[in-house]
Amino acid sequence: PIKFAQHQRINSAKKSQFKDKEKPTHIRESNIQAAKAVANSVRTSLGPKGMDKMIQDEKGDVTITNDGATILKQMKVLHPAAKMLVELSKAQDVEAGDGTTSVVVIAGSLLNAASKLLGRGIHPTTISDAFQKCAKKSVEILTSIAKPIELTDRSILLKSASTSLNSKVVSQYAGLLGPMSVDAVLKVIDPMDPNNVDLRDIRLIPKLGGTVEDTEMVDGLVLTQKTASGAGGGLRRVEKAKIGLIQFCLSPPKTDMENQVVLSDYTQMDRVLREERQYTLNLVKQIKKAGCNVLLIQKSILRDALSDLALHFLNKMKILVVKDIERQDIEFVCKSTGCKPIASIDHFSADMLASAELVEEVNVGTGRIVKITGCSAALNTVSILVRGSNKLVLHEAERSLHDALCVVRWFRNEQLLAGGGAPETELAVQLLQHAQTLCGMEAYCFQAYAEALEIIPYTLSENAGLNPIATVTEMRNRHANGDSGCGINVRRGGISDMAQENVLQPLLVSTSAIELATETVRSILKIDDIVNTRGQ
Repeated sequence: PIKFAQHQRINSAKKSQFKDKEKPTHIRESNIQAAKAVANSVRTSLGPKGMDKMIQDEKGDVTITNDGATILKQMKVLHPAAKMLVELSKAQDVEAGDGTTSVVVIAGSLLNAASKLLGRGIHPTTISDAFQKCAKKSVEILTSIAKPIELTDRSILLKSASTSLNSKVVSQYAGLLGPMSVDAVLKVIDPMDPNNVDLRDIRLIPKLGGTVEDTEMVDGLVLTQKTASGAGGGLRRVEKAKIGLIQFCLSPPKTDMENQVVLSDYTQMDRVLREERQYTLNLVKQIKKAGCNVLLIQKSILRDALSDLALHFLNKMKILVVKDIERQDIEFVCKSTGCKPIASIDHFSADMLASAELVEEVNVGTGRIVKITGCSAALNTVSILVRGSNKLVLHEAERSLHDALCVVRWFRNEQLLAGGGAPETELAVQLLQHAQTLCGMEAYCFQAYAEALEIIPYTLSENAGLNPIATVTEMRNRHANGDSGCGINVRRGGISDMAQENVLQPLLVSTSAIELATETVRSILKIDDIVNTRGQ
């Protein structure tokens, strides 16, 4: 009986040991499957012929888009490994602004390749290290096939902006939005530092009404706030404007603490009102004395930034008033107009004001906006008024413009690649050739990585209704024969030279997608357990 008990103990210990060894494999497989599911959900929206997704949130608001980052951001993803792919598309959006769908599709394909390698018994760390070397080699290959460009070459910038817009819902307006995004970026480039474009200098203002064709670029400042007009109606238009921006309130001061003032008779009441009137009048007189005829007032949360009495005096003195300027907009307003924010009436002087040719309030769609144009001392800023017939189109146009701006802006590394799946196919061909020079496990991993990258041309041809296997095989053959610029022409339904078709993209979009996708896949492969913590 003693021997039997010992034998049973050894058996149970072996079983528990066996179970523990199985657990990391199950966890890894679960993570890979969850991440692949997310990648497959956005795969159909890749490329110009990709499908759009309709997303409905808990409030019932609907979004229609085929932008990978937007789709994943709004998806309710519960699995922690799947959330990593959502973060991946966000990282690509921040890094390059475009290629958010491609990066997730590549990551899903690499995970599929890794799953097959794990099935062959290759250790996760071996796969992870080999994938890191593959990514490094891929970036080298992409850099070697990229073509240098001049930042001043407007036609090349236009081609790349159109390539970015062609895969969006608003692709039919690429002829309008493409040149607009190029002109906006070229205007805000700092001549002293042409390689650094701050997109905060380009402001996108969505306004419902009209169509996307009514979108316009305003060389100046657009304020979404309306002009403040009293009972008598205020000014709507001022030429040769002198603009002042104040951060103090044009209303009677209040006590710091909750105090009560008790008035015993009407003469005291009358005196208080007279004092208030005189105080407000003195403020307005000082503003007028400095030569100001357009007054912008920062939003106040403590008390009314502008009293009715002050507005009455300002209207009488022919001063146009725009109130409720948001605190975060102050810097952009100052950059655009050249004025300085004034925190106290004592500092309100002529040298703090900005000059502009015209300030006017115009009707746009369902509301009004204030346009300030012809600013003399303004720095390089641009406002783009985005229009759309409904909210879905409007917000999609805004997102598409943002992507196009990012693409044009990232030409600071001044290198260009062909699009249409050409870079990925070239990588696959060159990595397979490189794999033949290696031996052991690494060769297997390089081969799997190269084949995984072919998911991009495969998906592009699948979404365009072509035969994916025949298309990818033909592309691989042409790339092997040295035609590195050929890609999938989704318009004609075949393979052609992407440079001639004007399908171009920045080098950064492809290199960033490869590096970020590989990094995420390596992180997922290294995970062998998920531990849930209890709340305090």
